[in-house]
Amino acid sequence: MKECNQCGKCCVNYSDGGLSVTADEVEYWEIFRPHISNFVSEGKIWIDPDTGKQLKRCPWLKQLPGEEKYICDIYFDRPDDCKHYPVTIEQMIKDECEMLEPRDLADPAQGQSDLDLLMIDCRPSVK
Repeated sequence: MKECNQCGKCCVNYSDGGLSVTADEVEYWEIFRPHISNFVSEGKIWIDPDTGKQLKRCPWLKQLPGEEKYICDIYFDRPDDCKHYPVTIEQMIKDECEMLEPRDLADPAQGQSDLDLLMIDCRPSVK
């Protein structure tokens, strides 16, 4: 499995209402990151603060000029859904994630093990 190359497919695929957010995340944003909380409405994220409509793309996703790479302007304050992605090989296949290599597709169980090891510090521990 390759490291993330910032292709942005996951961010684009889940921008349009595909992410959830916890009450704790919203509260944190309201207190410490009001510029982010402006895009939250009724527990939903990336809502246009002027129209109240769901944005088609995350407002914090920026394409690097002249490149097919993306950066997140709120990377350290992004939702847990973003921090925990990717979760499964199946999800990565569906999203056409560029981290996948042919060997991950040939042996999905081993690919999942590799993914779990790669993401060990990004996911909550199971108790």
